[in-house]
Amino acid sequence: MADRDTLPLPLEVRDRLAELELELSEGDITQKGYEKKRSKLIGAFLPKAPGKGMDPSVPHERRTPVTPGSSSRYHRRRSSGSRDERYRSDVHTEAVQAALAKQKERGKMAVPMPSKRRSLVVQSSMDAYTPPDTSSGSEEEGSMQGEGTPTSSQGSINMENWISRAIHGSTTSSTTSSSSTQSGGSGAASRLADVMGQTHLGKSENHSTPPDVTGYTTDSIQVERPQGSTTASRATPKYGNAELMETGDGVPVGGRVSAKIQQLVNTLKRPKRPPLREFFVDDFEELLEVQQPDPNQPKAEGAQMLAMRGEQLGVVTNWPPSLEAALQRWGTISPKAPCLTTMDTNGKPLYILTYGKLWVRSMKVAYNILHKLGSKQEPMVRPGDRVALVFPNNDPAAFMVAFYGCLLAELVPVPIEVPLTRKDAGSQQIGFLLGSCGVTVALTSDACHKGLPKSTTGEIPQFKGWPKLLWFVTESKHLSKPPRDWFPHIKDANNDTAYIEYKTCKDGSVLGVTVMRIALLTHCQALTQSCGYTEAETIVNVLDFKKDVGLWHGILTSVMNMMHVISIPYSLMKVNPLSWIQKVCQYKAKVACVKSRDMHWALVAHKDQRDVNLSSLRMLVVADGSNPWSISSCDAFLNVFQSKGLKPEVICPCASSPEALTVAIRRPTDDSNQPPGRGVLSMQGLSHGVIRVDSEEKLSVLTLQDVGTAMPGALMCVVKPDGVPQLCKTDEIGELCVCSVATGTSYYGLSGMTKNTFEVFPMNSVGAPISEYPFTRTGLLGFVGPGGLCFIAGKMDGLMVVGGRRHNADDIVATALAVEPMKFVYRGRIAVFSISVLHDERIVVVAEQRPDSTEEDSFQWMSRVLQAIDGIHQVGVYCLALVPSNTLPKTPLGGIHLSETKQLFLEGSLHPCNVLMCPHTCVTNLPKPRQKQPEIGPASVMVGNLVSGKRIAQASGRDLGQMEDNDQARKFLFLSEVLQWRAQTTPDHVLYTLLNSRGTIASSLSCVQLHKRAEKIATMLAERGHLQDGDHVALVYPPGIDLIAAFYGCLYAGCVPITVRPPHPQNIATTLPTVKMIVEVSRSACMMTTAVICKLLRSKEASAAVDVRTWPPVLDTDDLPKKKPPLLYKPSNPDTLAYLDFSVSTTGMLAGVKMSHTATSAFCRSIKLQCELYPSREVAICLDPYCGLGFVIWCLCSVYSGHQSILIPPSELEVNPALWLLAVSQYKVRDTFCSYSVMELCTKGLGLQTESLKSRGLDLSRVRTCVVVAEERPRIALTQSFSKLFKDLGLHPRAVSTSFGCRVNLAVCLQPHRLGKLADQGTSGPDPTTVYVDMRALRHDRVRLVERGSPHSLPLMESGKILPGVRIIIANPETKGPLGDSHLGEIWVCSGHNASGYFTVYGDEALQSDHFNSRLSFGDTQTIWARTGYLGFLRRTELTDASGERHDALYVVGALDEAMELRGMRYHPIDIETSVIRTHKSITECAVFTWTNLLVVVVELDGSEQEALDLVPLVTNVVLEEHYLIVGVVVVVDIGVIPINSRGEKQRMHLRDGFLADQLDPIYVAYNM
Repeated sequence: MADRDTLPLPLEVRDRLAELELELSEGDITQKGYEKKRSKLIGAFLPKAPGKGMDPSVPHERRTPVTPGSSSRYHRRRSSGSRDERYRSDVHTEAVQAALAKQKERGKMAVPMPSKRRSLVVQSSMDAYTPPDTSSGSEEEGSMQGEGTPTSSQGSINMENWISRAIHGSTTSSTTSSSSTQSGGSGAASRLADVMGQTHLGKSENHSTPPDVTGYTTDSIQVERPQGSTTASRATPKYGNAELMETGDGVPVGGRVSAKIQQLVNTLKRPKRPPLREFFVDDFEELLEVQQPDPNQPKAEGAQMLAMRGEQLGVVTNWPPSLEAALQRWGTISPKAPCLTTMDTNGKPLYILTYGKLWVRSMKVAYNILHKLGSKQEPMVRPGDRVALVFPNNDPAAFMVAFYGCLLAELVPVPIEVPLTRKDAGSQQIGFLLGSCGVTVALTSDACHKGLPKSTTGEIPQFKGWPKLLWFVTESKHLSKPPRDWFPHIKDANNDTAYIEYKTCKDGSVLGVTVMRIALLTHCQALTQSCGYTEAETIVNVLDFKKDVGLWHGILTSVMNMMHVISIPYSLMKVNPLSWIQKVCQYKAKVACVKSRDMHWALVAHKDQRDVNLSSLRMLVVADGSNPWSISSCDAFLNVFQSKGLKPEVICPCASSPEALTVAIRRPTDDSNQPPGRGVLSMQGLSHGVIRVDSEEKLSVLTLQDVGTAMPGALMCVVKPDGVPQLCKTDEIGELCVCSVATGTSYYGLSGMTKNTFEVFPMNSVGAPISEYPFTRTGLLGFVGPGGLCFIAGKMDGLMVVGGRRHNADDIVATALAVEPMKFVYRGRIAVFSISVLHDERIVVVAEQRPDSTEEDSFQWMSRVLQAIDGIHQVGVYCLALVPSNTLPKTPLGGIHLSETKQLFLEGSLHPCNVLMCPHTCVTNLPKPRQKQPEIGPASVMVGNLVSGKRIAQASGRDLGQMEDNDQARKFLFLSEVLQWRAQTTPDHVLYTLLNSRGTIASSLSCVQLHKRAEKIATMLAERGHLQDGDHVALVYPPGIDLIAAFYGCLYAGCVPITVRPPHPQNIATTLPTVKMIVEVSRSACMMTTAVICKLLRSKEASAAVDVRTWPPVLDTDDLPKKKPPLLYKPSNPDTLAYLDFSVSTTGMLAGVKMSHTATSAFCRSIKLQCELYPSREVAICLDPYCGLGFVIWCLCSVYSGHQSILIPPSELEVNPALWLLAVSQYKVRDTFCSYSVMELCTKGLGLQTESLKSRGLDLSRVRTCVVVAEERPRIALTQSFSKLFKDLGLHPRAVSTSFGCRVNLAVCLQPHRLGKLADQGTSGPDPTTVYVDMRALRHDRVRLVERGSPHSLPLMESGKILPGVRIIIANPETKGPLGDSHLGEIWVCSGHNASGYFTVYGDEALQSDHFNSRLSFGDTQTIWARTGYLGFLRRTELTDASGERHDALYVVGALDEAMELRGMRYHPIDIETSVIRTHKSITECAVFTWTNLLVVVVELDGSEQEALDLVPLVTNVVLEEHYLIVGVVVVVDIGVIPINSRGEKQRMHLRDGFLADQLDPIYVAYNM
């Protein structure tokens, strides 16, 4: 059908189709009618294929001829390796097919495929990477399907494809084979893109057409990456020229990533569920959407049910008075009668245990345990004690001897699984059970004892969580014979505990169900009566004999009736699945006990077998008949083996639970005419807990078979699953409860849980108990149908309540298994469970992937499973994960250990190889998006300094004018004059000392040396540079003394300096363009630098990165002229430009601000006063000297205040992390400045070295202030961990504080601490305070203070004390009105050292005046303020400062341009990032940004790439839980990919540009649906 694309539909037909679609979506037409009309419309245009005379009105049904006797169908299915028969049902398969086809028509989900680094792709096959047109996966798929389905269905599917193409006019051709099943986007990649185009037809007029993503398809599937890209260049992010890239909406959208994101956005635009009512209640408690019950949902309408009574027990009179008595009887009367035959792995009889041997050996075990352990005076075990039975699954004889030995010795056996390793799944919980039961002795067999793990001394180690055990081997040869006169005391059955059966709960905890001796006996009698057991019958048992049905039939009831049990071990079934059927034939067995799994395996293997005859069977007990999906195995088994003598009435499903033992069992009847009960129920009804016989919606039905009637002597009823145990109505699903002697009595040692389970009194509608005797909850969900037949619809443990509706894990598994083709995952290795995220259960499906399936195949299968579950159960799957084969934790009998799997998933150790998260589809209970409230305008009356009843949020530092101090430098207007004055008055006073990485002095400058050096540089600028006053000079120097000299040289020459960070020699390609950009934007007339950097600027690498010919002249200051200038320049006006300060903001914007001479001097004076700096002081500085406060402290303050600055370049700390702290200690420094990156380096690099540093004499006790210089919210966690870590080295906990600056004002706050004993030496400032605010209120731009540790609390630390001469006010960023105390708004600042404006090439005046010359809209409208662009609030504290005034604390929350507006709320990236970093130990760093309203989370992974996919669900969960946001994309990258600037701030916009341009080389990218 290669030519199908050349058959476009006429326009009028398309319009008519669109109308039809609209009618269907609005419910004006039924699905059937719609399909009829549609096929009529298109019929004429369909290419007729020969021999496909099919009825066009049913375009997508799987037509499989269903003839009851046709066993060939099963052959064919099996040969294609289809799926787990336990969950097989043709009806269901067809339903799933139909549901998928329906989704296909709607073109519902085209899920963008995750991209994965090559090393992560599981298989080595190249198929995953072949371009779509030669896709090999679908070819095989075709041949496989062709075997089992008539060709007509293939034809119909393609017509579907072809039609949808024709309608949407998509012209992407694809040569995928003609049978790519009904997928949501078929095997070939191009198809994925097609489906993207298929938005809802009816709506096609009102949407602008979505962008055509087809152009990217070939790209979007190929995931290969050159392997070499992860070499040494990894250390720094490689994003071409990040600074020059456009940000905001001008992002380059060429890459694969952008295509996928566009695809995701389109997918998310589709209407999903009806939209929620959107409103916002202006209260702090964000309202989470509460699921409103649907008024149309089905409700139970039947009458109240009546309790069902089983038949009378005890029609036989010669039953023994106890089980031990039965054993004694048979052991003495007929000692030669066979009791148990065991098999080896070849199916040969290994050993026959007779009743005589069983009796003698059990006695021997009983005698030895009671008399040979411990001493005569102090026996180790006494009657009534609990004893563990640890026997392997292939040794039932030894187990049986030990079990009856315990019964004879009146001990309580606790049978458990053999622990194979110290860390078996669930083994720790078993240990806990043994400990709580007080077990001290474990009985085991010789072979098992030898196989247990041993320590070097040959002892069996104590298993994790287990009590100390004495291991006792029960083989006869190890035991001594009891004396002639010793005889066990055989009593009648009483209320003592007979045995304890372990049970694993949903959460993985293990409980012990105690069964009394009377219950044990009564249960055996009830089974004997209902199964019609007679003496010496032969029974084949495939089940686990240690617990449940296998124990009850194969070990206990068999002995009561002297039956012969043929025991088939699991290991033999694995080798030969037919073994049990062969044994039934060989021994002419009357009864067999099996699970649906065994029937399924026999079906798979039976075709090699000729002479099978099952006519001897009178009863086939199906132990897991209570799994609703067992019916398909029973039917299929009967279908095949009816011709081999199997009678239909022989199949007897039963329902059981550890608590209630056998709940119900179907009786073997002689009347083959009475068919068993069947119920075909609507799943929609079941999810609401009501029974509705299937409506015409044939898709979602559950077919149940009855499990017979209540047990003899029992009373059964059905109660509501939660709340008070009230009787259900007749058409309601509930939990079955049983009142009988033959049930468990308690959970050992847990009285509360026992009461809730074993002592339930069901109530009728008026609240009266229906019986005086307690009932036991069975843990089974179901109902009692007509004729007292029980039907089980699921287990309480498998129940998941999502959005108020109940779903059963087994049903979801069945739907997943019905999705064809199944060849990508292992059958029977699927786990379904729910996790609680954001106040509701969310469904998680985990399956094991086959190693040979390609990425695309698996992804295809996953997206179709999602659609099938959505179509059939009307519930979204939150997460679907595929793990490599054999990695899910197993139970001892090979099933999946569910709770352990869930545990691994939640802690991020499942290591999936594929993950698909669908939070957008599932999470429907998010808070309402916020609608902005109109703010209070100027009309609200301002009384004095109050805004709407609150004190106006304003504060100021000390007044500079009133401060009289002996500040000699004040009389100079210019810094250059201060330096000349110092050079004359104190020529030899050292101002600067530079340290190298070894901590020794590299160079130093006294006042006169600096002055002379600056003079020479001024001469050089005039003579060699030919510069005029006011020319701009770029200073490209490493951090050090040259930079300082060059700066003052420029001032002496009348030039304007601009400090520029030099390019990084190892990373010229990314760092040089920034240098070039600053030089160009600042209009520098010349560059000054060192000889080394000169060479670097002209190197080959440099010319590859930028055009080196356009550099301005470069002057090398290593070679200075000898003479000094004739005259030093003196500026005429102090308001002229002193220097330009350029910095790249976190949003990637390069901004230069102008600093005048007045502002520079005011700034230095303000810092001198705040920090009390005098010539006698020494200050250690570990900062980057290129912009902001860092530059001022490094270059300017020493000259102004005369103190000595000890300079430590932060880059040296990478070589020697202890350098800064050692210098502080060595020079006995009292004040030091650093950046967050320096603090982080010390915290991470010296964390384990505090002891060795102490021994080297490092002492920080003299430090009174350590100020972190920053332009962000204080990083409270970092400062606290730094303080804690170095407390042992004498650092005072209150010494660390922060400062705050921004572009418009380089320092607003600076908090020097005055510690107690030093307080008298200066002005004492209060300690910085920390407050806790409600994060949810913050999103609504409100501040709400909460207690420490309350949920959603966020600690905020004051940003430091406001500098002298600075005034602050908090204003509304939109209305520009002043705000009240403790209200969140923009911080505005007014001060003498504000910058005087941006230096831009374009002279953007509007921005300039808005940022630097703003006025309030009401209140004080005269003052001119500069807007910092940061949100924060002021809070008046109880503390007072030196002047006795109450202290106003400023709290910075975050930058306005960094904040993200999502769902109408304002989020600060750092809050989301903090939550994400906490979720998993392997996440070292995180950055978030938004793109087209999607939240993108980038995490750096410190661990193996196998862990990458574990992070996706964890990240999604935590952001949902803590921030009520759905993550759109999760990107996992290597360490060091998130770009960080010199101040230690994340460059999120560069990261975003790099991501969209596909430059991150991510390990994994997940697109959440």
